[in-house]
Amino acid sequence: MGVLPVPAEVRAILLDIEGTTTPIAFVQETLFPYIKDNVKEYLRAHWEEEECQRDVGLLRKQAQEDSSLDGAVPIPLESGSGEEELERVIQAVVDNVHWQMSLDRKTTALKQLQGHMWRAAYATGHVKGEIFEDVVPAIRKWREAGMKVYIYSSGSVEAQKLLFGYSTEGDILELFDGHFDTKIGPKVESESYRRIAASIGCATNNILFLTDVPREANAAEEADTHVAVVIRPGNAGLTDDEKSYYSLISSFTELFLPSST
Repeated sequence: MGVLPVPAEVRAILLDIEGTTTPIAFVQETLFPYIKDNVKEYLRAHWEEEECQRDVGLLRKQAQEDSSLDGAVPIPLESGSGEEELERVIQAVVDNVHWQMSLDRKTTALKQLQGHMWRAAYATGHVKGEIFEDVVPAIRKWREAGMKVYIYSSGSVEAQKLLFGYSTEGDILELFDGHFDTKIGPKVESESYRRIAASIGCATNNILFLTDVPREANAAEEADTHVAVVIRPGNAGLTDDEKSYYSLISSFTELFLPSST
């Protein structure tokens, strides 16, 4: 690693989050445990609110679809009033959320509740989005050089905006020209990168994609997008073939932009 020249035709830099701008440990050791530890308290506090009831309704529907799965946790309807009945239903929701998370499921119902819980946690200062220290200075430099900067993450756009809006570096949302999540397509499919290029209004080879995941890098390359693989503490190791094949960086400062003259 060292200096990696950015090809002259690149006009936009597309960034992954987990393992690229943000330590994987932040997601695994801060965000997810926060949900597990606080879901019961959150449901008790917000149960009467329309948003919370919608979230529970989605989870209940998901639980019905999951009923044939091993270890599935049903969520009953409230069959009366009273504190005891409410506790019984809330406990079922808590157990269902814990079960889904133990299987690392990505259901819309689970993601929606998590998103609303994280929003509350960021807003109250219980959680701050962690950003590697080289990220913000590098992005400011890229923008000064006329680059557009976008995010592409499997986390929802809402979750992305929370992470960067309430980050250890303050609110840095103004550094990004746009956000993409898996609604545009999976990160391991080359078609997703063609859609992003069309959405940005450029060719795929005008984009440089930074990710820590070789399968994503491979999909982007198939779409004729430039790629660099990011090596960060805590990231999964690369094979020798991957190390010799991909351009590697361990810090955003290693990207060398062509002079704009």
